[in-house]
Amino acid sequence: MKTLEILVTGRVQNVGFRSCVRRIAMNLAISGKVMNLADGRVQIYATGEPVVLEKFTSMLYSCPVAVIRDLAVHETGYVSFPDFSIQRGIYQYGI
Repeated sequence: MKTLEILVTGRVQNVGFRSCVRRIAMNLAISGKVMNLADGRVQIYATGEPVVLEKFTSMLYSCPVAVIRDLAVHETGYVSFPDFSIQRGIYQYGI
């Protein structure tokens, strides 16, 4: 098991992208979280088996309406998540 941080750039906010990411993660039994960032990117933390994480990353491009320009994928220290959740970005609403 390993954990990835994925930063997604493009038209990925206000198009249902986070819901699509969660649906893909749940279908692949990946745990983690997804949230919008203030700069327009989406940040994903995903924990799972390496081969499944590769499939997850490639499937992100299948989200309808979203236009992904770049995926920056970095392995982080292992993090155990109870499930896969959609979170509000810390800065998204000026909080």
